[in-house]
Amino acid sequence: MSQQQRNWFARHKVLTAAGAVVAVIAIGAAMGGGGDTDSPTAGAKQEQPAKQGGGKKAQDKAADKPKGATIDGDGDFEVGSDAKPGLYRSTGNKDAGCYWERAKDASSETDSILANDNVTGTAYVEIKATDKLFKSTGCGTWEAVDAKAKGTLGTTLKGDGGMFKVGVDIAPGTYKSTGNKDAECYWERAKDASHGTDSILANDNVTGTAIVKVSASDGYFKSSGCGDWAKTG
Repeated sequence: MSQQQRNWFARHKVLTAAGAVVAVIAIGAAMGGGGDTDSPTAGAKQEQPAKQGGGKKAQDKAADKPKGATIDGDGDFEVGSDAKPGLYRSTGNKDAGCYWERAKDASSETDSILANDNVTGTAYVEIKATDKLFKSTGCGTWEAVDAKAKGTLGTTLKGDGGMFKVGVDIAPGTYKSTGNKDAECYWERAKDASHGTDSILANDNVTGTAIVKVSASDGYFKSSGCGDWAKTG
């Protein structure tokens, strides 16, 4: 399947509940699921030997670092041992080259997929404790983020920026995007980052100008292939 076709499916996958899962599943199968199954490890600073028990103190401090705070590289990661449940964020993905998947088992069959996506820009994914595997290809490093964290609220958004957390990355309000051609602009309002069809509050494929009201109660706003957005109200 060509890159252009993969991008089309990524932007149209949620227009129907059935089509949502099937389209992205096909992409996941094409891009490959198997990979390096080594557990991710965070780089640790080499400690110098310490006197009077200092070495043990340093070891205890290192042991306190949460396991699974990052998910590095490509591969399949077992939830609980390789990756802790929680909210993760990945940035810098280009041309929908990032594919991720939440799975209920390691069968690699289509019915084992709980949610998946091809990503351009920033991605947020909530890995649940009931998930068995998290698969990632071409996404780089995923970093665990505090679901209750606050940030500097933006009022302009990149049209290919990916996912924006409402109240952290962007302020609620009305946004306008112009210059969209051939229905290549896809936007989505979502209540969470589980990526199930029931998490979608509203979405559309747009040609021309797009106007969307992002509510304070929304969890995320997603944009792919659109012109840049500016807050108008």
